[in-house]
Amino acid sequence: MTLFLQRLFDGLTLGAIYAVVAVALVLIFKATTLINFAQGELAMFGAFVAYVISVEQGVSIWLAIPMAMIVSAVLGATVERVLIRPFDSSNPLPVVLITLGLFLILNAVAGEVWNYQPRAFPSLFPDGADDFFSIGGARLFYDGVGTWAMLGLMLFALWIVLSKTKIGLAFRAVSSNTESSSLVGIKTGRTLMFGWALACAFGTLGASLVAPRLFLQPNMMSTLLIFSFAAAALGGLDSLPGAALGGVIIGLIQSLLVGYLGDWEPLDFLRNLSLAVAFVVILIVLTFKPSGLFGTSRVERV
Repeated sequence: MTLFLQRLFDGLTLGAIYAVVAVALVLIFKATTLINFAQGELAMFGAFVAYVISVEQGVSIWLAIPMAMIVSAVLGATVERVLIRPFDSSNPLPVVLITLGLFLILNAVAGEVWNYQPRAFPSLFPDGADDFFSIGGARLFYDGVGTWAMLGLMLFALWIVLSKTKIGLAFRAVSSNTESSSLVGIKTGRTLMFGWALACAFGTLGASLVAPRLFLQPNMMSTLLIFSFAAAALGGLDSLPGAALGGVIIGLIQSLLVGYLGDWEPLDFLRNLSLAVAFVVILIVLTFKPSGLFGTSRVERV
């Protein structure tokens, strides 16, 4: 039971981290109906900005991360205005190529500016070896609880913005039908810019939460992004609550399923193949339920 509880706590903590990044992916997908392959690198870049503000300039990490989120929001809005908007939205190929190119550019720039040496990133929450609750003999660390609190706060903030503000309601309308939104007077360009800014800001929050665990370096988001893709696909690429739940499920699968199967000697190789499990989840979802658990099924008139 102690082992089960420990793996459950670890899975929930991993799930919260995946959920934060998956929510940012869903925001971009809702705005453009495309996956932003540069999401992880934009988030990593924002985490480096937070590191510079906090560690090099001596600002509290609690203030440095919001400042970095603002910088990331400006960067995301600039990317949408300069690189995404000039292209025809009905043709997805240019946008996909742009995000892939942006992935490579941001990674190279971060490596050139900050090099690839791992850096210790300050945690928002106590993360020492003794900073935990003991429940049934298992350890529930404070940073895991804090990560869940930040996920809940992020979802609540998104609900407020998207449901109670004019720009949020406009974003929901544009993500539902761009052409109809423009016909009723909504400025679709500015609204999509807002979506990119919001996604980049929350992506930076996710990177800042995971950086203390992985150490800060330009390639830190590569593996995490795959798990977050799996979470977004499982929950539904146009469902924010679904992305959060998908992150939890992926985290539990990684911790419980892979953990217990890996304890069985014939399948002990699975311990090193948790990333492959994420790909399997993506393939299964795309094959049998492309809309995910809570995504909107596409309806077409034939």
